[in-house]
Amino acid sequence: MLLLSAFISAAFASQVNAAAAKAKAPKASSFAGSTTTFQFPPDDVLATASLIDSFFPVASVVGFPGPTPTGDEAESVATAPANAPVNAFYPLVRPNTSDNKGKSFNVVDSWANLSPMQSVESFGLDDTSELIPEGCALNQAFLLHRHGARYPTSGASPAAFATAVNAAASNGTFSATGPLSFLNTWTYRLGAEILTPFGREQLFELGVGFRVKYGDLLKNFTGLPVWRTTSEERMVDSALHFAAGFFGVQQYTSDYHQLIEIEQLGFNSTLAPYEDCPNANNEIAELGTQATTAWAEVYLKDAQKRLAPHLPGFNLTIADVLAMQTICPYETVALGFSSFCDLFTEEEWKGFAYSIDLTFWYTNGPGNPSVSAQGIGWVEELVSRLTQTRITTPRSSTNQTIVGSNVTFPLFQPIFVDATHDTVISAIVTAMNFTSLAAGGPLPLDHIPKDHTYIVNQISPFASRMVGQVLSCPASDKPTHIRWVLNDAVLPQTGIAGCKYDKDGLCPLDTFIAGMKQRIQEVDFDFDCFANYTFTLAGDKITTGQFPK
Repeated sequence: MLLLSAFISAAFASQVNAAAAKAKAPKASSFAGSTTTFQFPPDDVLATASLIDSFFPVASVVGFPGPTPTGDEAESVATAPANAPVNAFYPLVRPNTSDNKGKSFNVVDSWANLSPMQSVESFGLDDTSELIPEGCALNQAFLLHRHGARYPTSGASPAAFATAVNAAASNGTFSATGPLSFLNTWTYRLGAEILTPFGREQLFELGVGFRVKYGDLLKNFTGLPVWRTTSEERMVDSALHFAAGFFGVQQYTSDYHQLIEIEQLGFNSTLAPYEDCPNANNEIAELGTQATTAWAEVYLKDAQKRLAPHLPGFNLTIADVLAMQTICPYETVALGFSSFCDLFTEEEWKGFAYSIDLTFWYTNGPGNPSVSAQGIGWVEELVSRLTQTRITTPRSSTNQTIVGSNVTFPLFQPIFVDATHDTVISAIVTAMNFTSLAAGGPLPLDHIPKDHTYIVNQISPFASRMVGQVLSCPASDKPTHIRWVLNDAVLPQTGIAGCKYDKDGLCPLDTFIAGMKQRIQEVDFDFDCFANYTFTLAGDKITTGQFPK
């Protein structure tokens, strides 16, 4: 085994050197109308692939899939109302509201991290296009994406509400009327945590789209790509559906290596860093829940008063009403339609979106002191890949067994793909110091501010994607600049040391790398994740995701 490892390490080192020296392949003949083709992977790559396969066991061997209960089958063509716009958000039925039927307001936009990914218009730059700026060439791409639409977390509020309704019905004290009369025959049909059919579609389409946008970079590979995900079932399924869309359903199992990192307490993974950060799992992590609870008492007061008379004998609490709102997106992405959606007004749906913004800001974003520490491990890996310098003294959630190997963590690839969770994307953009997202400052608990800039629907919806484009400007084989595109809109990099305003969102590559190294030094992983400190909603306000020093 040692000889095999040495052979493989040498082979990968050779590939790195060859790739670094390789000139970019011409894209076409100089003769107009000539024919060009490309095959991936090249024939010479397949000869050594089998030697490396043992380093990339399949999910059933890795284990740690998390909860996997499935839900009931959907039949939206029978359950949706006759006038529902079935094809407006294919294959989902676009919901209405109780006060805004047929108007332009889109309820789906108010589901925050439970919304299907939609392109963001702008993060404030003049140029918001993912297209490469004129005069530049694409040299490398980094993709960090979220899994697709899923069922609720095990034991979360949707299932708890269903249990309460069922208990009341069993006791003979339940009789819903008016807009809630559907509850008399409603059954809870959702599974837990795994992808819904719509979620699988999202990731397949992401793979297809990424191949169309970035597929030419495959010509610069000298070996098979190594792409990463974690062991939870929805994560593995998302990665495989992405690969099937990218490579094709008959080719994807042999055209790349899928590295599955264990997602479980006690295992390091930059794609699930909360498992190695105690302050991500204690009262510090409850700040977002406290904030959302306080806000729900404000924005759902009228809804509770309006709906409670239609449930005689049932004590409808604010928490119950919030659970009913939460069921709407989960049922829609699982079953295609939900009767819960049009129970609420436009303002109440805007309040729901803000409730999740609060949750993320104070638990998974700039307002929580352990969040930059959770995201900084992926930043360390990014710098390692950009500089082709191996991590030898990890300071965070990086897994030394993985990042220390040429096989499982190659330092040069034209395309890197990492699959992760919504809360990890929000932690990474905080750790990287994309300050434009937090420009509006700490979020108040009693109203939605006019200058609201931290919008979870734009940061980490289902199938969210952040792409790092390494460019040469002007076009050449030597990378000179980098920029970041979040859900199809270019991010300003003005919060990164040395990166100045640029209408295209560009930052010189060397400057960006220096700024990331500075961030790595600024973030105190050991203290922010492991120290015993006090942090409260009332007294502590931050926008950096770090404990104030």
